[in-house]
Amino acid sequence: MDTVLQRRVLVVAILASFVSFLDGTVVNVALPAIAAELGGPGEAGLTLQQWVVDGYLVTLGSFILLAGSLSDVHGRRRVLMVGLAGFAAASVLCAVAPTGPVLVVARLAQGVAGALLVPSSLALIISTFDGPAQGRAIGRWTAWTGTAMIVGPFVGGGLVDLASWRWVFWINLPVVAVTLLLLRRVPPSVETVDRHLDVPGAVLAACGLAAAVLGLIEEIWAVVAVGAVLLVAFVLYERRARDPMLPMRLFRARNFAWGNIATFAVYGALAFGGFVLTLFLQQVAGYSATAAGVAQLPTTFAMLALSTRFGTLAGRYGPRWFMGIGPVVAGCGYLLMLTMDAEADYLTQVLPGILVFGLGLAITVAPLTAAILGAVPPSDAGIASAVNNAVSRVAGLVVIAFAGVILGGVLDVASFHRALVVTAVLLVLGGLVSMVGIRDGRSGGVERI
Repeated sequence: MDTVLQRRVLVVAILASFVSFLDGTVVNVALPAIAAELGGPGEAGLTLQQWVVDGYLVTLGSFILLAGSLSDVHGRRRVLMVGLAGFAAASVLCAVAPTGPVLVVARLAQGVAGALLVPSSLALIISTFDGPAQGRAIGRWTAWTGTAMIVGPFVGGGLVDLASWRWVFWINLPVVAVTLLLLRRVPPSVETVDRHLDVPGAVLAACGLAAAVLGLIEEIWAVVAVGAVLLVAFVLYERRARDPMLPMRLFRARNFAWGNIATFAVYGALAFGGFVLTLFLQQVAGYSATAAGVAQLPTTFAMLALSTRFGTLAGRYGPRWFMGIGPVVAGCGYLLMLTMDAEADYLTQVLPGILVFGLGLAITVAPLTAAILGAVPPSDAGIASAVNNAVSRVAGLVVIAFAGVILGGVLDVASFHRALVVTAVLLVLGGLVSMVGIRDGRSGGVERI
């Protein structure tokens, strides 16, 4: 295939996913400012902060599965264009939101549009690259999109301090515009498949997740139970649906099944750890929004410098050891932060843990993505990437929804240390799951669990 076209596809895939991942974290550093303007004191402010994050993740996690089917049915290019346009419109609504509830509704809409971006981007890579080039492309995609999750606090901090929290949403518009211009020069995909959209499954998933998250954030356990019942009904329906948006047959591939379990633990830790660390540095340690973002930049540099390399090594030697060791190293990084007190001295208490965490993350992410997508046939690339990304987003929203329970409604040194331990335990659990379940070589794609 034309090398120029491959490069253009990779840039489009990176930019489209980058803006979706960025919006999952860029708001973290703006949460204190948002709560001060639109929220209220104490637990009311914490609740708004949780919903600003989880509102986006609820719809993103719910509809990303449906988006994977849309990508396979209607073509990756078309779905990407619709998603980008919708994401821009929702970002404008977020930027001008006059109240907290309006902002949360806008974030829900933004999550729906964001759900269209990631599976289509990855599927576009899978259908454009093959062989060793595919592994390198996934490594580069992982490095840049993974970096978006880490660079978000830095970008958001600068915008909050220099302008307003509203600019963390305005900044999406130029990225979307550039991506749309490049996407117009990518030929439409022709490898669509004969599938039907699973609307009942989408409704069950969305309502179940929304109820579970609402119950967890507000600590209304009856609502949590309703959400759990709806999610069980979703799984049962998917097992019998004519054309399910969550095909259970994918989980017959060992690496796909175990890789998604590891994904839940690792990405739940990433979302929760980043959420709590960013809030602590600002609200307890007194860092400015910019300083809180800059504090986490070493992780970004580690991802950029090392992700492609570890993706290549995993392609050569297999992903198991990388997926096993990487999360444990990342967990050790969070345990190093237990030295942090209310002053949070950067050089002695923050930076060492950030560096170790960044190394562990770089070891983990590209091999994890490659192992999961390599376990399914190319025709299922869209739905497989959607499932994996849905798992990672749902993990983040569920763990963040538990923030009030873990923190006890108050963020101080003691509750922050509890959050660090929870984050480290989840990361180590992800590594152990990978060591037990992941297989190197061809068996990962065909061995039944």
